[in-house]
Amino acid sequence: MGFLDAILGRSKPVRPDLDRLFALPSAAVTLQAAAGFRPTGLGSVCFASAEGGAFRAIQEEVRGLLGSRTEFSQDDYGYTWMLARHEPEDSAGLVNDLHAVNSSLEGAGFGPHLLCSLMGFQDERGRSLALVYLYKRGTFYPFAPRTGPDGAAEKRDNALELEVRAMLADDLETEADLSRWFPVWGAPGL
Repeated sequence: MGFLDAILGRSKPVRPDLDRLFALPSAAVTLQAAAGFRPTGLGSVCFASAEGGAFRAIQEEVRGLLGSRTEFSQDDYGYTWMLARHEPEDSAGLVNDLHAVNSSLEGAGFGPHLLCSLMGFQDERGRSLALVYLYKRGTFYPFAPRTGPDGAAEKRDNALELEVRAMLADDLETEADLSRWFPVWGAPGL
């Protein structure tokens, strides 16, 4: 960090650590024991699409590696989502797949295009929850959409999100800046 950066209050970006994803299976055990949220077996990786043969080759590599357990889609903002499916009790396998996709994209020079990864959960009352990994921050946060009386899910259960953060304090590096807890409405895997 340079002198001007220090004066202007800029900080050096956190280097992403994809190995932090491997903390998700133990966080899943904690979440299930403390709050009754079970893994759904669904997880996804979100990234900004890039044009060109190299990017298409990476997508084909991922399809070849993970097979029918994956599907790609685009959201309304133009971001690409890769959804991975596993048996709900196979959190470790799901995390391995998410890590492999992130590593493939990063290794091919598409690291700056990675936005987040998430793992889905649901409780016996049907409430959904995702643990979201922010690639550029190297941190996690919980996202709990809440369905309103009209069936729309564009509300958050902030109290649940804060409870989950407290429950997982020993398991995950949680994003301290709550303004970075971005909603991921309609994310595949949620």
